Amino acid sequence: MFFRKKIGIDLGTANTLVYVAGEGIVLNEPTVVAYSLDDKKILAVGEDAREMIGRTPGSIVASRPMKEGVIADYTTTSAMITYFLKKGLRSAIFWPEVMISIPGGSSQVEKRAVVAACKQAGASDVYLIEEPLAAAIGAKLPISQASGQMIVNIGGGTTEIAVISLGQLVVYKTVRVAGTKLDEAIMTELRKKHNMIIGERTAEDIKIKIGNALINDKQEIEERKMEVKGRDFQSGLPKIYEIGEKDVNLALIKPLKAILDGIKEVLSQTPPELAADIVDKGIVLSGGTALLTNIDRYITYYTGVSSFVVDEPLFCVIRGVGMAIENLDSFKEAIR
Repeated sequence: MFFRKKIGIDLGTANTLVYVAGEGIVLNEPTVVAYSLDDKKILAVGEDAREMIGRTPGSIVASRPMKEGVIADYTTTSAMITYFLKKGLRSAIFWPEVMISIPGGSSQVEKRAVVAACKQAGASDVYLIEEPLAAAIGAKLPISQASGQMIVNIGGGTTEIAVISLGQLVVYKTVRVAGTKLDEAIMTELRKKHNMIIGERTAEDIKIKIGNALINDKQEIEERKMEVKGRDFQSGLPKIYEIGEKDVNLALIKPLKAILDGIKEVLSQTPPELAADIVDKGIVLSGGTALLTNIDRYITYYTGVSSFVVDEPLFCVIRGVGMAIENLDSFKEAIR
C-alpha cells in the first residue's frame, strides 16, 4: 500500500503554519517572500525574508504574497507553498494530500487559485476548509451539536466571524480588517501626531508590546511606554520618540470598531434560538491578533456578551485543519 502524507496548511496573511499528520505542527513562519526583480528568482522565504522587509535594495522585493487572506501574487504564493511543503516534510514530496484553510465565504475564483497553487506545489488532492470552522474545531468546540457556537478568528489580514451549528456555518462574515490594519493605524497615528515615519515591523512591535484595546480612565495603573526609532517626517533625519499605550489605543480605535461592527452584524442576523446559546456560552476569540491586550474585555464591553480568548489562539486554525485531515471521514460536511 502506497502511503501518502497528510498535510494541513494554515496559509495566513501574516504567518503560515504547517501540520503533518502523526507529527503535529512542524512549521510556523512568516508569510513573506523575498525575490529579485531582475530574474524573479526567489531568494528567501519565511523568517529570513521577514528580516528583509523594509531593508532591501531596489533590485530585491520582500513582500507578503497574501493580502487580506487572499492570494494577491499567484506565482510567489505557489513557490512559497512548495518551499513550506519541502521544509515541513524534510524530504521529497510524494504527492501529499493537502488541506488548506480559506476565509469563510471565499469566492470560487479565490478557491480555485488556492487549489491551483497547491497542485502546482505538488499536492495530489487538495481539500479546503473554511477558517472559522477550522478555528472552532481547533478550539475543541462541539460544533456538530444542534446549538450555536460563535467564533471570531482575528488573524493578520482578515477577521472571520461565524456562528456555527450542526457542523456548518449558519451566519458568517469576513471583515478585511485585522492585525496588519492595526499596524497601519499605528504608523498613520505616529506620522500625523508626531511627524514620525516608522516601518511595519516597528509598528507590529509597538502593537505587541504596548497595544491595548480598552483603557479605562478610572484605572490608576502605570501607563506602559516604549521607545520608538524612526525617521522625522520634516527633516528626514533619524529620530527617537517615547510612545505611551494611550497614544496607541487612540490609533487602534477605528480598526477595532470595524471588527466590532462585523461582530454586531453577525449577532443581528443570528436566529434567536442560536443567539440564546451564544449568550450562555459567550464568544470565542482565536487568531494571532486575539493576543492584543484586553481585546476580550473590549468585545464584552460593547456587545454585552461575555467573550474569552482560547489557549494559544495563534495555533487554533492549524490544529483544526490538522484534526480535520486526520479524520477526513468525520469532517466530510465541513470540507469543500
